[in-house]
Amino acid sequence: MFKNLNHRILKWANENNPWTNVYGLARTLIALSTLLTLALNDAEIFFRPTSDTTVYPNCSNSSISIFCLVPPDYTYLNIVRWICVLILIVVASGWRPRFTGIFHWWVSFSLLSSGVTIDGGENVAAVLTFLLIPMTLSDPRKNHWEKIELKENEGIYRRITALINIVFIRIQVAIIYFHSTVAKLNVPEWIDGTAVWYYIQSPMLGFNDFLNSLFNFATSSKLILIPTWGTLILQTILFMALFAPKKYWKYFLMAAIFMHEIFALLLGLVSFSLIMLGALVLYLRPIEEPFKFKRLKKPVSKKELKEVV
Repeated sequence: MFKNLNHRILKWANENNPWTNVYGLARTLIALSTLLTLALNDAEIFFRPTSDTTVYPNCSNSSISIFCLVPPDYTYLNIVRWICVLILIVVASGWRPRFTGIFHWWVSFSLLSSGVTIDGGENVAAVLTFLLIPMTLSDPRKNHWEKIELKENEGIYRRITALINIVFIRIQVAIIYFHSTVAKLNVPEWIDGTAVWYYIQSPMLGFNDFLNSLFNFATSSKLILIPTWGTLILQTILFMALFAPKKYWKYFLMAAIFMHEIFALLLGLVSFSLIMLGALVLYLRPIEEPFKFKRLKKPVSKKELKEVV
């Protein structure tokens, strides 16, 4: 039995290359989200007194936060903020994932543990960047966009580790959608179909005057049931996608991207949507099927144009 299991694992590892631009794109999307969040907001936005404590940045949960390495002064915190932005630029570029993977997690964890965040995206980023560490440490490439050809049994133990790693990440993303659905079912407004109405009335996340006037016909009628119950149904389907054959994953991925882009456009959850796009790429794109990005064609010079004419 163990001999047969060993044969299956070796066959699985040899047939699937884990180090493709699939997980590279996911890393870039997650890094871009945190990068934009830190670059476009001053330290005073993230580090301030809350109802829980008057001490900031919050270093009670973890002293390893990069923001806890400097005095609690906005000048120093802004310097560290820009250092984090530079780190994330390197991560997003794909350079040396073996070295940048840990730094990516460190920045994500530091913002989550020491800063004031609201949309849950930072939680997802911190968890996924942590789970990606074995994947990045085993990546032999100079850049996570590179294509690598592996011989049979080459780096077999690293490949097995990386492939098992991606399985755990998929389970984690499925749990995120499952937990989100179950939590909503305990809220009466989600059951009676009015939860989305309350979200769009929120002064922080709700519609602006233009969107209110544009969608008033739907938000002020029973049509509000569609986005409310539709969200519950789609999140349930996304959890069930964990058990679906790979040939159907692309349909789940397109539906999920549509949902999160609606959140980004209508509710302003841009950073959250970027992180979830990265999570969805890891979840619903086969890791062994790299994206085929078309290269931009080189502009035709005047000399070449004359020769053609």
